[in-house]
Amino acid sequence: MKNKKIFVAVTNDISTDYRVHKICNYLISKNYEVLVYGRTLSNTIGVNRAYDIVRVKHVFNNNFLFYAEYNLRLFFYLIFKKFDHILSNDLDTLPACFFISRLKKIDLVYDSHELFSEGPELQGRVFVQHFWRALESFFLPKIKKSYTVSAAIANFYEKKYHNNMGVIRNIPLKSDVLELEEVVFPTTKRVVLYQGVLNPGRGLKPMIKALKFIDNLDLIIIGYGKVADELKAFVTAEKMEDRVYFLGRISREKLFNYTKKATLGMVLEEPLGLSFEYSLPNKLFDYIHAGIPIVAGRLPEITSIIKEYNVGVIVKDYTPKEIAFTIQNLLNNPTLMHEIKENQKKVAPILCWEKESRKLDKYFI
Repeated sequence: MKNKKIFVAVTNDISTDYRVHKICNYLISKNYEVLVYGRTLSNTIGVNRAYDIVRVKHVFNNNFLFYAEYNLRLFFYLIFKKFDHILSNDLDTLPACFFISRLKKIDLVYDSHELFSEGPELQGRVFVQHFWRALESFFLPKIKKSYTVSAAIANFYEKKYHNNMGVIRNIPLKSDVLELEEVVFPTTKRVVLYQGVLNPGRGLKPMIKALKFIDNLDLIIIGYGKVADELKAFVTAEKMEDRVYFLGRISREKLFNYTKKATLGMVLEEPLGLSFEYSLPNKLFDYIHAGIPIVAGRLPEITSIIKEYNVGVIVKDYTPKEIAFTIQNLLNNPTLMHEIKENQKKVAPILCWEKESRKLDKYFI
């Protein structure tokens, strides 16, 4: 019997999108032929995957012109190709995927990585936010198969569109294939780690300021994004160059080597829009699997995991002094540190992709 072909559309960097990678491997395990369509970026890391990847170089790489170009290119690419299924990742890939699925009668599955129209980058941009909300209102009620990353986002969409969206959390593999690497951090002090995209609202500026109230603790930042240069300028302005280190982009295959070497992991997403307020970042689970205690913000989905499994501490607010106070209390309590690490060992086999991915069987037959 011939394998079914599935087309996977994504706008962010394929080389570092762990969620897309895990789902593609799941699809391969179900005997799908997988093709991922993305874009070429100047700092993209080359990858060797078990599935095919097509990367297209765009004229525009930001704002409305990029999304328009991406969807036009995607539409005309798909119109001449034959696939049995389409997997659209996030709202910015959905227009072309939706219209092709209707035109060619192809099964469409939608994976919402976030509450796209309520993201922090859209706050205060009335016209732009209205545009994305209008797209959601048009497309989401019409899609029969969809899922997202947290129960809070699914509940939001259910109340608004009655679309019965499922939940597939972005959880690490229990037994991942990793490329081992000897890691040496650029500091001999204890380390609080941030890994992920460098976009607004990640709590990095308050953390940088909080370091001034904590002895023997430096910040390591792994990732890339819109505010990378702004953060580096902020570090210089605060005279914290000897306390904050930017390691840039690191491939997913090597990242765990860095994560497990840290002392603490930070998940200080700020409530800048409902997308962040309802988020459940994958780095939260990465830190659990790496066995490093978590310092987290007071957001509902994150708080729920921290409290249910006792894998970290929660700050009362995002002021630098409060963050420093919470971290210092944790570091000064070796019994609590040990207890959290033991809890992480117990819960890692439960919060793993091997179990979470079984929910995908509902969407891919």
